[in-house]
Formats: sequence, structure tokens, C-alpha cells
Amino acid sequence: MADGMTMKLEVVPLPVADVDRAKAFYAEQVGFHVDHDVQPAEGLRVLQLTPPGSGCSIVIARGMPDIEMPPGSLRGLHLVVDDVREVRSTLIGRGVRVSDVVEMTGILFAFFADPDGNTWVLQEIPPGR
Repeated sequence: MADGMTMKLEVVPLPVADVDRAKAFYAEQVGFHVDHDVQPAEGLRVLQLTPPGSGCSIVIARGMPDIEMPPGSLRGLHLVVDDVREVRSTLIGRGVRVSDVVEMTGILFAFFADPDGNTWVLQEIPPGR
């Protein structure tokens, strides 16, 4: 950038009711890597997970009022994948409820939600688009 400023979106807070349940869902069923799960102070817990191949992570925190939101209130986070049907099949095999694949203007999508109702979009953009 001309002004020397760089901004990278690398962590998105994810609002959940139960940190342990969310950790099991995202790590064991969806396949996110657990970057860290720490309790640096009484009443404070920070769990950070990263989707495979992603430069952006999610953070699930308790005891950090500046980033807390109502559980299940995040909508439409996109996970861009090479093959939406393959990823959908893998997730279904791990017990995740995923919608049918839909095509919109040549782009393929499938949708799922976590146990709290936060929603996710699997997106496949065909080569050359």
C-alpha cells in the first residue's frame, strides 16, 4: 500500500455457548487444527482453531467481554474449497449435517451450522472464474 499500512484478517471471534462442545465439533468433526487452548487467568479461556490450509483462524473465548456475542449469532462465514462435493462428503462422514450442493452463477455452495447455530458456507469457485 502507498501509505505503508497493512491489514490482515487472521482471527474471527466465534460465539458459542459451550467451549468444549465447540472444540469437539470444530476439531473432530470439521477438521480444524487446534492452535491453542489456554486459560491464562481465572475465568478466562481462549481457544483458537484454524481450518486446514487457511491463513485465518477462529477464536472462541470466555471471559473476554469485548469480543463476546450471543451464541449462534455469526452467519455465513465462507470456507473456500477446491471440491465442494468431496468436502461435503467428508463432513457428512464425520457426522456434520451439510446441505445439498447448489450452483449459483457457476459457483458451487453447500451450507452447514455448528451446534450453536453459527452458519458456514462451503464455496467452490471453478478455475478461470
